[in-house]
Amino acid sequence: MDVRPLWPLVGLSFGAALGFAGAFGGFGAFFIVLFLGALGFLAGRAVEGDLDLKQLFTSMNTGRRSR
Repeated sequence: MDVRPLWPLVGLSFGAALGFAGAFGGFGAFFIVLFLGALGFLAGRAVEGDLDLKQLFTSMNTGRRSR
């Protein structure tokens, strides 16, 4: 199944959710919806196997020095 035609619908739905959050909940609610949406997107990519979380976290720790 090709999911590419689904992405514009997902983007439209997410944009509408952000619009409603901004209109009725204010600026704080807008950022909460934005953050949780991005977190859900990353979790979905990890579940599908498109995103390797282990590689993401090890690349974040490469700049630290051990004592």
